[in-house]
Amino acid sequence: MLPLLFALQAAPVSAQSASVAFGALEQDTSLPVEVTADNLSVDNASGTAVFTGNVLISQGEMTLSAGKVQVIYRAADQGIAKLEATGGVVLVAGEDAAESQRADYDIDAGTLVMSGDVLMTQGASALSAQEMTVNLTSGTAQMSGRVKTILQPGSAN
Repeated sequence: MLPLLFALQAAPVSAQSASVAFGALEQDTSLPVEVTADNLSVDNASGTAVFTGNVLISQGEMTLSAGKVQVIYRAADQGIAKLEATGGVVLVAGEDAAESQRADYDIDAGTLVMSGDVLMTQGASALSAQEMTVNLTSGTAQMSGRVKTILQPGSAN
């Protein structure tokens, strides 16, 4: 789990959905995707590859780590269409970070959907929800499913 390094100075706030910014930069989804892992299994018939063990994926300024990532290729060697990550998923973009049980990255749509006990940290603030959809083109995110945050009051200097 990502450490939450802040004091609980305000009451928790709960809602069904929330829109937030995610990542310091807009992500160029046409950049190369670099994958590092302990193991690789390729199935040419289905057009998939499965990376397991300490999987680390990077694209531009964004990194994603997980226990297992399935890569789904487009037909006729036209590149990667989707990535499906499971097992301790952690996404880092700029100074923002999120963790979940699963993440599905649709490269063509430029969206990444994290699901299952999502926890996002932005500096001293944290938000949790059951699902977070990140639009990597705009750098925005939509959180849904029992959204909870703890708001930090400003300092009185």
